[in-house]
Amino acid sequence: MADVNTIRTGAGSRTAAIDAGLRAHMSKVYGTMSVGMLITFAAAWAISGLAVTSDPAAASAQLREGQYLTSLGYAIYASPLKWVIMFAPLAFVFGLSAAINKMSAATAQLVFYAFALVMGLSISSIFLVYTGFSIIQIFLVTSIAFAGLSLWGYTTKKDISAWGSFLIMGVIGLIIASIVSIFFPNPALTFAISAIGVLIFAGLTAYDTQRIKTDYIAHAQHGDTEWLGKAAIMGALSLYLNFINMFMFLLQLLGNRE
Repeated sequence: MADVNTIRTGAGSRTAAIDAGLRAHMSKVYGTMSVGMLITFAAAWAISGLAVTSDPAAASAQLREGQYLTSLGYAIYASPLKWVIMFAPLAFVFGLSAAINKMSAATAQLVFYAFALVMGLSISSIFLVYTGFSIIQIFLVTSIAFAGLSLWGYTTKKDISAWGSFLIMGVIGLIIASIVSIFFPNPALTFAISAIGVLIFAGLTAYDTQRIKTDYIAHAQHGDTEWLGKAAIMGALSLYLNFINMFMFLLQLLGNRE
């Protein structure tokens, strides 16, 4: 007959191992996401010629004189390449999601970083539209909100998995409304899209954090390190996209324009 204390000790050891592994897994997710964010904003900053000065008067002079892009930025925005840069992030997301099972974890990580670089080029126009102080301010607000939402999603005992289908439908609705606003511009519609977008991606931040946690717990006992490595990359991608979208919608709502 198995000793009860032995069984309890074994169960406790497995639980402790899973907890330690979960912490390491989440650290990998947040670490990968953070590196991706640094790459994105470094790329966006480098494209804008306004990045070379912090003097508002000098920045205004640059705008008046058309000196608001670096040579690389000009090469992108003054050519059809801008359309490639605009839609490339979407192709990366679909490509990485479809091919993740055929990639190694190391390859998936490199693709994610390449995606972060292209995303930086894609959103670089924010430095031409909004003031630098406004961008930094909204970035800090987004960071605080994201941290709080992700922490809640990780620690809450409430099962929020039912939010998934509702939030995905909300994202689809946002995409449709955004396309409509391109052809039929309307300030009220733009405001509504931005406000609803913030709420949807705030919800997705909590939802995805809990999903990453529960997926790890469900698979950790199998010891599939390759799967766990890829899962960390895909988790980082999900949270990264939530952060970027929440930041962009908040910038549209609260940002001060040049």
